[in-house]
Amino acid sequence: MNRDAVTCGGCVVSLAGAVAAPLVWLSSDRTRIHLGGGFENEGMDLGVLVTELPPVFLAGAALPVLVYTLLVRLLGGPGDASDRHG
Repeated sequence: MNRDAVTCGGCVVSLAGAVAAPLVWLSSDRTRIHLGGGFENEGMDLGVLVTELPPVFLAGAALPVLVYTLLVRLLGGPGDASDRHG
């Protein structure tokens, strides 16, 4: 496998995770209640945008690329020990 293809794949997976994680977070019942989905805005707390959204976004970007990197290493992708000549 080409090293550029692996790098591009990691970027695509990271981008997909960074987009998907906040969408999944926004679709949860708990988040909808905090963002005004409660009865007459009861319990509305916009603090979740500061306290929960950044970690969700970062985890969505980082976790998929870490799993992708581990899979590439386990499946013998570029840069494994057999390719090194020293």
